[in-house]
Amino acid sequence: MLNRPSNTQIGIGLLWLFHISGIIGISLGYKERFVSRTSMNLFVLIMVLMLFFPLDTIKKISIFLIVGILGFIAEYLGVNYGLFFGSYSYGENLGTKFFGVPWLIGANWAMLTFITGCIASKFLSNMWLKALIGTSLMLILDVFMEKIAPIFDFWEFEGGIAPIDNYLAWGAFAYAFQLLYHRFDIKGNFVLSAHMLAVQLVFFIYFYVYF
Repeated sequence: MLNRPSNTQIGIGLLWLFHISGIIGISLGYKERFVSRTSMNLFVLIMVLMLFFPLDTIKKISIFLIVGILGFIAEYLGVNYGLFFGSYSYGENLGTKFFGVPWLIGANWAMLTFITGCIASKFLSNMWLKALIGTSLMLILDVFMEKIAPIFDFWEFEGGIAPIDNYLAWGAFAYAFQLLYHRFDIKGNFVLSAHMLAVQLVFFIYFYVYF
């Protein structure tokens, strides 16, 4: 008799299904059809995090909201006033925008903070080192995303290349959010977090090479 899949396994299966389907579809020439659904894919990532991480305490929900709101504010100041990240604007494939920033971007900041923070906590105990490792994981993902972003109409920097300011600011905000995460000793699902990071790295590294 086969064992019933756990909630974590179901969540992981959904993650890989959506991303592998996207890789295959885009590679076969259906880029617009699949890329236009990116906001839905990101929404699924966030829902999987909320349900299976899980965000099941007031503390976790509060830190998630704080990071998400602060991340959104940073992006708002960046898009509208050119602060922190350089001169850039968001495209149309990340969903509904408020003041030029997709609302999912704030949630994405929180999601990445939680999964990379959880991964770092698995291997280290020192808060400052955990924050550094979590930040490094976020920056590695961002490096691959930056090349793909304008191709997929996610966002684009003036001149077509992300400036060094972008990475420095990204690292600074990520480190601050990581410290907040670890200061409140958030606990999560390591296996799910590892898969959530891995599936995004596979997706963006594939297209980094593909394009």
